[in-house]
Amino acid sequence: MKIRLGVNGACGRMGQRIVHLAREAGDFQLVAAIESPGHARLGEDIGTVCGIGPLGVLVTDQLPLHVHPEVVIDFSQPAGTRAILKTCLERKIALVIATTGLTAQDRADIQAAAHEIPILQAPNMSLAMNVLQHLATETARLLRGRDFDVEIIERHHRFKKDAPSGTALHLAHSIQDIMGQTLLRHGREGQVGERHASEIGIHAVRTGDNVGEHTVIFSTLGETLELTHRAHTRDCYARGALSAARFLCNRPPGMYSMQEVLGLIT
Repeated sequence: MKIRLGVNGACGRMGQRIVHLAREAGDFQLVAAIESPGHARLGEDIGTVCGIGPLGVLVTDQLPLHVHPEVVIDFSQPAGTRAILKTCLERKIALVIATTGLTAQDRADIQAAAHEIPILQAPNMSLAMNVLQHLATETARLLRGRDFDVEIIERHHRFKKDAPSGTALHLAHSIQDIMGQTLLRHGREGQVGERHASEIGIHAVRTGDNVGEHTVIFSTLGETLELTHRAHTRDCYARGALSAARFLCNRPPGMYSMQEVLGLIT
């Protein structure tokens, strides 16, 4: 049996790639393509929107009552995440959340919803990026208390709306939890004085059509270690999201992570 899949933010760059790759994968049946109210492509066949021919699934501004996905992948905007979270909670549908830029209240609402439905939330769906996340936290444990500075550089395309990226923030917070830095410094300018050991520097670069790069720098007097992930196409995010959707099907309510998808934690 194929997994019945809904995509929230289906007409966006990531949503369209998920539609493409879900069709190619063969183990998914796309049943819903959801977009924001007033979107220009509402009512069109999502296959036509994606340039792969009609799929028999129209773009709608909410999940139709007669459609019953087993899991929804959300690659939208925060307002879209709020709307689909409410729908999935009401209809007991598993939800993969890949949208970034969420507020503290959004995250609290997601945690609360996970008591009733399975949710997997990650700021970055790439499998290799989540391996880097694991390596960064392990490196932080090994270098804790050894006088290492930490800086994070992220690069994305000119159209990205939030800065720094959700992935960069997630990396920084994970390292903070282990190494104890209390300050995130977003760039530097002017007479800022010597670098404080209590800070992690985060630098956001926006250039052209860069799909996404993240580098975590651990450096002390005399040596430097850098961990870098580069995405060549958006397909790595889409394939990771589909892996997450497979993992989440038939799971009990709770919060899940890409680390579990990769088998790094059980």
